[in-house]
Amino acid sequence: MAERVAADGRASSRAASAWLIAALAVSAIPILYLASVSFMTQGEVAAGRLFPEHPTLAHWIGALTGPVPRAIANSLVVSLTSAAITLVLALPAAWAIVRHRTGGRLLAGTFLAPWLLPPIVAIVPLFVLLRVLGLNNTLTGLTLLYAIMNVGLAVWLLEGFVRRLPVELEEAARLDGAGEFGVLVRIVAPLTGPALVAVGVILVILSYNEYLFAAFVTQSADSRTVPVVISLMLSERVQDFGKVAAASLMGAIPPLAIAGLLQKRLVEGLTSGAVK
Repeated sequence: MAERVAADGRASSRAASAWLIAALAVSAIPILYLASVSFMTQGEVAAGRLFPEHPTLAHWIGALTGPVPRAIANSLVVSLTSAAITLVLALPAAWAIVRHRTGGRLLAGTFLAPWLLPPIVAIVPLFVLLRVLGLNNTLTGLTLLYAIMNVGLAVWLLEGFVRRLPVELEEAARLDGAGEFGVLVRIVAPLTGPALVAVGVILVILSYNEYLFAAFVTQSADSRTVPVVISLMLSERVQDFGKVAAASLMGAIPPLAIAGLLQKRLVEGLTSGAVK
């Protein structure tokens, strides 16, 4: 019986490994083809070739010497700063909803209501508001926009983590004389560290890849983000797919690096609370 179980376990492990390898291979195909296109000439791209016959670095040189590096820096500043602001606002909100029943079920249920609407409906009022505040066409305005826009999602994600924290630790801190702010800073925030990292990575990726609001709010070359700069490389007359491929790969490196460096904390945050 034990031998049969072991055999079944090995068979299941092999099947899972084969499935994982197949899934990774399928997901890697677009990235590999994008890398191949970045080394092709314009004629090879137009001919629909899969691999370059005469590899060239012209597209990478053009992307490196163009507005792409500045756009990557802008995207990193905006996404990291907005994610930090969102977490600072979302953690107290999630804790107040879970522990103090602030707003009741109505408030907790309406946090994600704006996400049910198409983003285009908010473009005009937000554009006018930023212009009135003098923040239009600035990285500051785009950062605040992303920070406020993602608060509802962050609260919704953090609620589950906060709900699984042991209440006894908070009660013990209050008995020791800690106020509500002290409990939040000294108890809740450290215990939700992995969750904050996980949610923060999600927020960074969402803000880094966002295009619609960035295209309307930022018009100058100094404030454009990566998605906007890449979209401007394609027009009715000029379609330099090789340069677009090189710029896309360059733009994908920072979020992949962030996710890779924080992979351990990201997994801990996503799986914490799964087992009591």
